Amino acid sequence: MDVPGNEGLLGEVAAAEEELRAAAARERADGADVEAHFAAVIAADQKIEPRDWMPEAYRKGLVRQIAQHAHSEIIGMQPEGNWLTRAPSLARKAILLAKVQDEAGHGLYLYAAAETLGVQRDELYRMLLSGRQKYSSIFNYPTVTWADVGAIGWLVDGAAIVNQVPLCRCSYGPYARAMIRICKEESFHQRQGFDILYTLARGTDEQRAMAQDAVDRWWYPSLAMFGPPDAESTHSARSMAWKIKRFSNDELRQKFVDMTVQQAGVLGLTLPDDALAYDAGSGHWRYTAPDFAELAEVIAGNGPCNRQRIDHRRRAYDDGAWVRESAAAYAAKRAREAVPA
Repeated sequence: MDVPGNEGLLGEVAAAEEELRAAAARERADGADVEAHFAAVIAADQKIEPRDWMPEAYRKGLVRQIAQHAHSEIIGMQPEGNWLTRAPSLARKAILLAKVQDEAGHGLYLYAAAETLGVQRDELYRMLLSGRQKYSSIFNYPTVTWADVGAIGWLVDGAAIVNQVPLCRCSYGPYARAMIRICKEESFHQRQGFDILYTLARGTDEQRAMAQDAVDRWWYPSLAMFGPPDAESTHSARSMAWKIKRFSNDELRQKFVDMTVQQAGVLGLTLPDDALAYDAGSGHWRYTAPDFAELAEVIAGNGPCNRQRIDHRRRAYDDGAWVRESAAAYAAKRAREAVPA
């Protein structure tokens, strides 16, 4: 099922993919000053590649952002995985299983992109498990009914698409290339969620109430996904100057609201904001901002499911130790065998 109002998003992804191919054909002239080259590449809207010189702050900022994105994909498997054995039909179960598998793949693409910046995947895991790196606050909320799976697909993945499509034009090549594939797959995830809610909203009174309840609970956490307001953001300005990000937190949040109001009308569900009103002067919908104090609390580890999510991830990491050790031993053995006697 197509989601109304999203028609241009995949077109943006396709255009970004073409730009990446064109950028890959351009090479830096030998002997060029590295700082001047970096500045020129950013100014020309081209791509910085792993072989290129980059400021250390640029590298660290990318590691932080890509790692947080990767961690979010992996932790984000948990809320929906909670419903794999309880989906209402075999078809719904198969679709949800495919989606959760996609999220694992997204995490792997992103960890691989981060590794091109000189950081090891295992190091990123340890920073996540120790609390030194974060993941998206949205995944610290519980999925209490089947309708929550629909709300995550429609609202959470919808917000992710709005945030991530501009990243297809990120100035760092490996991140931009990873985002091309991720955004294509996320568009299907949003359709899946939209279809679940569309079906429930046209079902029994109980099913419709369940769908509305899920939307009521997930709306404001989804708005908070875009981060703090621009005046309080500590990273946005520099990321935008380096063209890692293309739009500010508030700009992306407004785009999401404008898109989602139209879609809610098609669903026949109500967004839980009495102040929601169209402003003809600006061409945008006015809305009530999320509770950023709550966002700060969830980021600090005090959300409804923070401890549960990390504990589950730690157990999975520990349970997989034997696989990592076996793979490392096998790789070492093959390396020794490859050395001439």
